[in-house]
This record gives sequence, C-alpha cells and structure tokens, in this order.
Amino acid sequence: MASANVIELAQTGKRDELRELERKYQARWAEERLFEIAAPPPEDLAGLSKAEIQEKFPKWFGNFPFPYTNGSLHLGHAFTISKIEFAAGFNRMVGKRVLFPHGFHCTGMPIKAASDKIIREIEMFGEDFEKFVPDAEPAPATTSDAPAKAADKAKKGKVAAKATGLQYQFQIMESMGVPRNEIKKFADPYFWLKYYPPICIEDNKLFGSRIDWRRSFITTDANPYYDSFVRWQMKRLYKLGKIKFGERYTVYSPKDGQPCMDHDRSEGEALGPTEYTGIKMEVAQWSPEAAKAIEGKVGGRKVYFVAATLRPETMYGQTNCFVGTAIKYGVFAINDKEAYVCTHRAVRNMAFQGITAARGQIDQLLEVDGTALVGTKIKAPFSVNSEVYVLPMENVLPGKGTGVVTCVPSDSPDDFQTITDLKKKPEFYKIDPSWVALEPVPVLSTPTYGEMSAPALVKQLKIQSQKDTKQLAEAKELAYKEGFYNGTMSIGEFKGLPVQEAKPRVRERLIEAGLAFAYAEPEGLIVSRSSDECVIALMDQWYLDYGEPSWRAQAEKLVAKMETYNSETRNAFEGVLAWLNKWACARTYGLGSKLPWDPQFLVESLSDSTIYMSYYTVSHLLHSKLDGSEPGPLGVTADQMTDEVWEYVLNNGPWPEPAPLPKEKADAMRHEFEYFYPFDVRSSGKDLIPNHLTFCVYNHAALFPEEKWPLSMRTNGHLMVNGQKMSKSKGNSMTMRQCIEKFGADATRLCLADAGDGIEDANFDEKTANANILRLHTLIGWCDEIIQSKPNLRQGAKNYHDIVFEHEVNNLIAKTKTFYADMQYKDALKYGFYELQSARDWYREVTADVSMHADLAEWWIRTATLLAAPIAPHFSEHVWSSILKEPKSVQLAQWPALSAPVDQTIFDSAEYMRGTIKTMRDAELSLLKKMNKGKQGQATYDPKKPRAVRIYVTTAFPEWQDQCVQTVKEAYSAEHDKVDDQKVRELLTARGSIKDKRAMPFVQAFKKRISQFGAQTAFNRSVPFSEVKVLHEILPYLKRTLTLQDAEVLLVDDAKKKDLSAITKTLIETAEPGNPAFEYYNV
Repeated sequence: MASANVIELAQTGKRDELRELERKYQARWAEERLFEIAAPPPEDLAGLSKAEIQEKFPKWFGNFPFPYTNGSLHLGHAFTISKIEFAAGFNRMVGKRVLFPHGFHCTGMPIKAASDKIIREIEMFGEDFEKFVPDAEPAPATTSDAPAKAADKAKKGKVAAKATGLQYQFQIMESMGVPRNEIKKFADPYFWLKYYPPICIEDNKLFGSRIDWRRSFITTDANPYYDSFVRWQMKRLYKLGKIKFGERYTVYSPKDGQPCMDHDRSEGEALGPTEYTGIKMEVAQWSPEAAKAIEGKVGGRKVYFVAATLRPETMYGQTNCFVGTAIKYGVFAINDKEAYVCTHRAVRNMAFQGITAARGQIDQLLEVDGTALVGTKIKAPFSVNSEVYVLPMENVLPGKGTGVVTCVPSDSPDDFQTITDLKKKPEFYKIDPSWVALEPVPVLSTPTYGEMSAPALVKQLKIQSQKDTKQLAEAKELAYKEGFYNGTMSIGEFKGLPVQEAKPRVRERLIEAGLAFAYAEPEGLIVSRSSDECVIALMDQWYLDYGEPSWRAQAEKLVAKMETYNSETRNAFEGVLAWLNKWACARTYGLGSKLPWDPQFLVESLSDSTIYMSYYTVSHLLHSKLDGSEPGPLGVTADQMTDEVWEYVLNNGPWPEPAPLPKEKADAMRHEFEYFYPFDVRSSGKDLIPNHLTFCVYNHAALFPEEKWPLSMRTNGHLMVNGQKMSKSKGNSMTMRQCIEKFGADATRLCLADAGDGIEDANFDEKTANANILRLHTLIGWCDEIIQSKPNLRQGAKNYHDIVFEHEVNNLIAKTKTFYADMQYKDALKYGFYELQSARDWYREVTADVSMHADLAEWWIRTATLLAAPIAPHFSEHVWSSILKEPKSVQLAQWPALSAPVDQTIFDSAEYMRGTIKTMRDAELSLLKKMNKGKQGQATYDPKKPRAVRIYVTTAFPEWQDQCVQTVKEAYSAEHDKVDDQKVRELLTARGSIKDKRAMPFVQAFKKRISQFGAQTAFNRSVPFSEVKVLHEILPYLKRTLTLQDAEVLLVDDAKKKDLSAITKTLIETAEPGNPAFEYYNV
C-alpha cells in the first residue's frame, strides 16, 4: 500500500507554546460563557414584525449532521464542522446572535450490534478477554466508525479489519484507546451513550468551537425529552398520511421463517437489500448443446435468461449477454407459462418477492452448465440490436446477481474488455466470431468520457484483459459515477434527459412492457444464527411515502427556494428527488424511540434525525444533562411534553386544556423557536444528499409552514490527507484530537480552511499545517514587537506609500468579508490572511528608509487580528487581549470598518508601481544571466559596475499605435463583441499601415486586451494617475534595492531635445503611457 507521506514534527517548541495559549483562551471563553446565546427578551420584540425583528435583532443559526456516538470524531468530521464554525465566528462579528449547537446521534443498529459482539466475545474469552489467544479462529469483524448509513457500516468494518488485522470488537475498541479492563462496560449499549459524547465535547473545545453546549442532547428513549419530540414528529407524519403500511424489502431467513435483523446474524451485520431490475431476455434459439439438454423439459413454457442490473437505462446498448462457464444454472418454472434461467441463489430470493407462483417454493426443471448456454440467441429488451448471442465471461460471480449479465460495451468497462478479448481469441474461447460482430452502441454522453465511457476508461487505465480486475473495478466505479451524476441520455424515449431522471423512467417502461421486474437481494452474504443464508423478502412494513407526487412537489419547492451555494449540490438534490421512493422508517432491533402506534418497532436512524434542528432551539430549557436525566431551567418534566404541547411550541397549535404545564413555560420555548427558526445553513458531506439531507427537506416540507423551511444547505466533498484518501493502512487516518495534538488548533483550522470549499474532495496537507505553526508563532512575535516599538515608528502626515497601503488593506477587508459571507473560506484565508501579510511585507520593505507609519502599523495588526478571528480565534485572542490590551474578548469584537472609501485610481497606481519595479529588476537579472553564459551581446552597460537609471515617461502613444487602435475600433462590433479581422486588414491596407511590421502583432495584442478587460477599458487608453509623481515616490526604493548611484525620471518630449545616441532614441520610442522606458548606464 502506498504511503501517504505522513510527516513527523522534528521540533515541537513553537507548537507547544501555541497550544498553551489555546488552552488558556479556551478556558476564558468557557468561563465567560461567550457562546451561550438566547433570543432577545419578548418585551424587546413586542409589536415588531418578523422582518423588523431580523433587522433590529439579526440572528444566524447554523448546524451540521450530528455525529454517531460509537467513536471519536475524525478529521473528516472536523472539516464539516469547520464550515459552520468559521461561519459562526464571522456572523458574530457582523452583529448577529449566533446559534451553533451540537447533538449526538445514538439511534440505530451499529452500537447495539457492537455491544452484542462484545457480549459474545466475553462469553468466548472472559470478562477481560484474558482467554484470547492470537491467531485463534477468526470471527466476523465489526467496527466502531460512524456510518453514513447502515450499508456503509459493514463495508467499513471489513476494510478496517483487513487494514489493521483486527478480528474482534474488543481489539478494535483497544485500538481506539479504550483500556481493556473498561471494554466489558460496552456490552451495555447505553454505556456508549455516556462514554463518547463527553469525548466529542472535549475534542470540540480543544478545537475552539463556538458551540452552545447547553443545547446538546443524545437521541433514543434514553433521553425522555427527545423521545417525546420524536414521538410527536412520527404521530404528526402518520396523521398527515405520510407514513403508510405495506410491503417493503427486508432481510429474511427462510429457515427461521422470520426477518433476520442484525442481532440475529452470525455474518453480515448491518447489510441490507440491494434493489435491481430483473431483465427478461427471451430465448430465440438455443445453442445445440443447450437444446439437447432442455428439449422436452420445460413444459411448453417460454424461457427467459434473467439478468439483474443496476443500470436499466443502458439496455438500449446491449450487444450480447454473458454467463459464467464455471457456474451451474437452473431452469426454474416461474409459473405455467414462463421459466427463468439463473442461479439457484437468485431464484431463492425471487421466491420470497412474489415473483414465483407460490411463496417460498422453487420449481427447478433442470440444471445446465454455463458452457452449454454459450451461443444461445436471445431477445434483448429495448436494445438497438433486437437479438444477441450469449457469450462466456470469466468474471461472472455466482454470489452476486443472477449469474446472467447483460453486455453494454459502450458503458461497462468489464463488458468492453471481455468483448475485446473474445474478438482477439474466438478459437480459444470456443465461440463463433460472428457472435461478437456487433459494435458498441452510444447510450449516454458524459462531459469527461463522451459517448463511449468504457473504451475511454479502458484506454486511460491501460487495461489489457479481463484479468486486470483491480483496474476494471476502478474503471467501473468511474464510469458509473460519471454516467449517473453527469450523464445525458443519447438514445431512446428519454434522449436528452439527465441519466438520474431517465433511469427510473426506463425501468418503469421495461416493467410496464413485461420485459423486466423488480428484484432485490442482500448486498452481501448474510447468515443467520441458525446458519441459514438469508434472502430479501417482501414483507409488510411501516414506511415514509417519499416520492408521493404532492409531497415531492412540496420538497421540490423547498429546494428551489433554498440556497445551495453551488449548482452541483442543487443538481444532486433535484436528481435525488426525481428517484427517491418509499423508505422503511421502522426496525425491530437497535436503539431508538418506539413507534407510538406500533411499539414493537423502533423509529430507524435516518427517520428520527430529520427535524431535530428545531429541537436545538428549546433543548437548553428542557434539560440540563445530555440524557435528560435532570430538568432544565424551566423545571418541565418529560411527561409534560405531550404531543399537544409540542404542537403548540413548534407549530402554532392551540393551547391544550387541561394543560400539563403552565402556559408561560411553553411560551418561553415557543419564543426561542420562533426567533431562531428556520436555520440559516446546514453543512454536510455530499454523500448525505441521497438520504439524510433529502429526508430533512421532505420532513420540513410536511411538518412546517414555508416560513420555517431551511434557508440553505451546503455540501462538501470528502477530506483527503496529503492528497490521499484517509486510511489506517496508509497511516494518514487521524482523529480530530490527534490532529490538534500534532499541529495545534489554529494551525489545523487554517489548514482546513485552505483545504477547499467545493463539492469535490478537499485535501488536508500536513506540510501546510506544519508551516502554519511557524507562521502563527512568527506573526505573534512581530505584532508584539511592533506594538512595543510603536513610539519609535514614524508619526505625522501620511505619505504616498502609506495611502497605497491603507487602500490595499481596506480592499482586502471588503474582499474577505464577501468571501466569508459566501462561505468561501479558502479565498477568505487567501485575502484576509496571506495577501494581507503580503501587503504588509511590501509596505514594510518600501518604507524601510523612513519606517512604517505608527498608526497604520497598529491598524494593520488590529485588522489582521479581526480578519483571522473566524478561522484562527486563539491567535486572534492572544494578539487582541495580550498584545493590543483590549479588555473584552475578540469573540465580542465587530468586523472592521473601512477607514476610507476604496479608490481604484490608487490601486492602478500601485499596480503600475510594482509592475515597473518588476520589469526593471527582471531586465537586469536577464542581462546578468546572459553575461554568465557569455551571451550578453552588445550590452550598453555592465550591471556589475556602479550604475544609474533614467526612466522615460510619455503622455501620448506613438502615432502608428493610435492609427492601429482607431482601425480596430472601426472594425469592432459592439453588438457581437467581436473584431472583424478582414475589415482590419482592409483598413490598414487603405491607410498604408499594413507594411509596418509592428502593426499586426500590436493589433493581435490589442484584441487580446479587449477579450481580457472588455472593449470600453481597452479603447480608453488614458492613465488615471500621474506616472511622474508615482515614479518619484519609488526612486528612493529603487536606488536602495537595486544599489543604484542615481535614478531620474524624464518626460520623453524633454529627453528628445537633448543630444541622444541612436540607441537611446530607439529606446525612448518604446515608451507608452502606463509603460515607461528605462535605460541603465554606468557611472
């Protein structure tokens, strides 16, 4: 496995100093309770409209998906948290009441499954696992990594087990830092709920998070207050007709005759159903060998090869069908008229899904080898090629799908490579070349791979044969992701539609035509305690009716109104809303709240976490401990929070009579909710759009009026470390605390801000984090030194460089504010931290002979402190409190106002100043390089000897240039924003300028300027400042930094009156307004 280039810190002194400061200020913030926020008193809001309240008492409520409490927070959590954390810091500075809460999700199966695992391991190895012998019989692995959904859980567990070599849950707990003698306590699932939340809270405090911890809570019936909230939510959805009862797919043990939930499994914990489309391909003509085996055994039934596909939209491009030559297939009677060719495992699943004639019964007519089926001609539903041949494939898996695979070589890398191999060696594979004669059919188009994604990826990844399974797996993932998220249909009824929209519609058409059916199977091997391989069965279940047309329309309206920060996020929401369908909302195993009207079920984990953001607004009033074991300041008990009270508080319901609690207590809760809701932003990983975030949208649309709908949701990609996916095997997997301990909080936060803000994957670069330690430490030292030496700095009136510096800082203040407001932290950091320091560095250098202005130097320190505060609050607090001696915390400081309006003319002059200096410096460096190589030619001076410079300035462009500009202007069409090149040539020819070798290159350069800056700016060739004045200001700097004996500025018109050499005359002619000529000479 490749190394992720994890760095080790050679010296930690500076980091340790910064961490000591961080702990100091974290203690101060906690003591001063700076992040505890409440709505304004009711009397302050009396008589004000909602708009007036927000104008007079603006608020900001940001949140992120609460983490699952079966482990410590990792760096990916910190990345998502940072988006809200930075925004919280900024919005405090612009005068808003900022609410940033943080809860803990405990609902679902993983904790219970892990605790059951520990119980079994205690039975095997003793209370403290003292009987465990390494290399003993392996057990199925579980993990304590927090899941996005149950399906991901088991995959993570298997990966973790392979990567670390850990086989047992107690080993995994040890690897996470839990002492072995403590692990037995985790056999109680509710112990997890007490153990990990305090660790998470401490991690956030070490990070410097501006969280109101009074509002924190845990979920499940372990917290009776939250339990009452969830019960109200579910009852309300039920009354609205959003929760229904009917058949849903579930894991089922035929042997036990009942659903097989996680606790009933010896293998496959947390796995669920995968839903396919079963494609029916009618046999048109059997191969000779198959015909011999099947003749007279199917009872006159039509026989279909059945393939399970996740991509029904690609069926238009079928060119063949594959079977595994090492697989035994059955021909199974489905009913009196049809028989299916597939594996026994597949038909066993079908038997419990209403596909076969009798539930649970399998009628196998015969068994046949895969090799015998090769050469059979079948009908290909919806394909451009109505009939195709069955071919052999090496990579068909008997344990996945039906054992029959459709062949779409345009979009499946596996299919394309197999067809390529078969075409190369038909004799070896014992096939007729004519069976593979059909060319790939374009089905969908993607921006990255065009209409033939499979051939493109096979070429890109240099795949040579079917045996390149690793590369083929990578190619498959790339093709499928690109096709689903960015693909557009190129063929068929839904041509032109995005693949995300077309997929369910094509599936529906196939099923309507009787050419396909819904089919599901376990996403991996699931074995019950009774050693039965489980199937997926259609069972009666409670489900949320997502996708129901009127509810979907509401959800689409919410998304349309909601800010998503980028088009990719919006497109992803719209895509999910197009296909999301019924969702089972109840389970019988795990932790959670009981379904109120059917208490044998628990509300599942993605259904009790959809509107809990509203609970944050009142939780601090209800309970003073995470688990609700102690009432909050209102003294309300959990049993007093009836459905009617929740309805009154959160939905303007009528006040119940008789009332279970005094009305003024409920009014206090309603006041908090009405002020803070809706939330302003929810930040999350993009992987939660297909479930949690869209469920949040649906539930808010159903349960709240439009004025309480979420205002925005932003999503980010996954966080890589050192350019690679986090992995324990690579050594670059870090918890939030490990990263803080390694680099310190602010260095970590700066690196997270720099990692990226888009929906694409971001990167945490440890080298950047390490460099941040030195940068912060150095900056603190400089600020302290400047404040101490302020009396020695220049006082009085401001000079030209002071004015430029002040304008540049003001411009950076304005830019940074815009980026913070847009949650673009990489750019906020760029302008408000790095470029701000670059501006200071230039100012310090250019005023070295007279020193910086005392007031401006201190103003810069104040500005830098405030602009960095949202991202690096500990650094800012230290400079603010200890160096600038401000009595109140920087957490209470306001965003800096501009000291003066930004003047573009001054920026232009500064740009001119720096550009001229660079041009002059580069010219001399170029000459020195040539001299070192002996290629200086006829140099007019020796840069190694004492020298001086004359700078020539002109206020007018050369006449030939003016003629060229006039020509371009006449040939320019404002309507089309285009220059007519033919007309330019005609005009130049007519005016006799076409023969001037300078003309056409100048015209081309000028056209480029038009495209770069716009026609109006390009044609306006005046310079809005005095070049002579600016150049006089920088002469001292030039003389000092270039070690010149003298420097002077001359107007071209004045210079021409002097007796000049031919070389100087030619040089002067090159001067243009905004682009002076210069001449070095020895003295």
